Amino acid sequence: MLYPKHICLIGMLLGTFPQITFAQNTLTLQQAVKQAVSASPYLAAQVKQTDALHEVAPQVSSLPDPRLSVNALNLPINSFSSTQENMTQWQVGISQAIPSWGKLSLKADIADQLADIAKFNTDEVRLKLIERVKHRWWNLAYLDHALATVTKNQDLLRQLIRIAETKYKVGEGLQQDVLLAQLELSKLLDVQIQLTSSRRQEEALLNRLLHQTTHQSIQLPQDVSETLADIGSESDLFQQALHTRPLLARETSRIASMENRVLLAEEDNKPDFMLGAAYGLRSGVNPANGQNRADLLSLRISMTLPWFTQDKQDHQIDQRKAELAQAEFSYDDMKDMVLADVSKSFTAYVQAKQQTSLYKTGIIPQANQTVSSMLAAYQVNKVDFLNLVRAQITLYNYETQYWKVLAEAHQSQASLDAAIGR
Repeated sequence: MLYPKHICLIGMLLGTFPQITFAQNTLTLQQAVKQAVSASPYLAAQVKQTDALHEVAPQVSSLPDPRLSVNALNLPINSFSSTQENMTQWQVGISQAIPSWGKLSLKADIADQLADIAKFNTDEVRLKLIERVKHRWWNLAYLDHALATVTKNQDLLRQLIRIAETKYKVGEGLQQDVLLAQLELSKLLDVQIQLTSSRRQEEALLNRLLHQTTHQSIQLPQDVSETLADIGSESDLFQQALHTRPLLARETSRIASMENRVLLAEEDNKPDFMLGAAYGLRSGVNPANGQNRADLLSLRISMTLPWFTQDKQDHQIDQRKAELAQAEFSYDDMKDMVLADVSKSFTAYVQAKQQTSLYKTGIIPQANQTVSSMLAAYQVNKVDFLNLVRAQITLYNYETQYWKVLAEAHQSQASLDAAIGR
């Protein structure tokens, strides 16, 4: 026999369950990304490193500073007189080193390429930071909805316990039904404890990425995007990654830098020059003609002689060529890694998207219908309590798994964006 109290409780079970309440001040995904990018000290350090390297090219493309010299020439040590000897003079000179043609421009190009490498490395750091923020944010989103689902199912099991207790009291139910429901409720409480702990850990990790205190509370919006975009074909994504991934652009700049280093090493086979001029001041009278001694002007040009090229310059060229080959092999390795990352993220996204659609349009509606049907059958004692509880727990697992695969789909999309470099 079914009492009005049973009908009321079952009506509550078949009705809409209360939704979890979210705080008004919530952190959207876009806000989290923006804050992480603007507040990250590590990213700021990378930017400043790039700025610093951009200042190198003007330095290395300039001529070396000229040298000023002040000399005392042919000073007799017996008297230290500037008038005793005819060649005694006080000399003031200036000299300027002039590297061989092309060296300065090559050094400037290398410096610019090193700055480009730093810039692309900064872009790569930014991409990885955004990827990590999105992963943490979606982990929190999954845990929030998993906790909401746990709360909803705890309310349900409490209602089932009251139904089972009522039926047991009037002699229509079994005590084991009550104990079974209480056991399942205890299991859900344990799950809630684990999920709450996991959420606190994820919250601390996201706070770290946002550069704020790790114990600061983070609340996410109740409504999150359940729409999964069409990402195109895998081959198109491969081509896009080859053109837009900063990691590959960085290695391309490194190769260009190494090519210029080879050219610079070859320039060392050419001589460098030193130009100089000096003015010598003489004192006293020339005893030969009784006239004041004339001042002297000295001009000087010197050059390096790359004489030991087999021991020095040739080895330096071989060294630079080996470094160039290393950079080319590194690019090939990086390209393989990037394409593998794209393929891995693409496959994970497609799988998660298919699973999300399957849960949302197939499994969960069917599980809901099963629970509703079993509740109606339990109402007339055609289904035992154990199967009813199992059906409800199965529905809970499907609902939780839906949010898990949805979060994984968005995380895979974030990884795919990072792998492509967009």
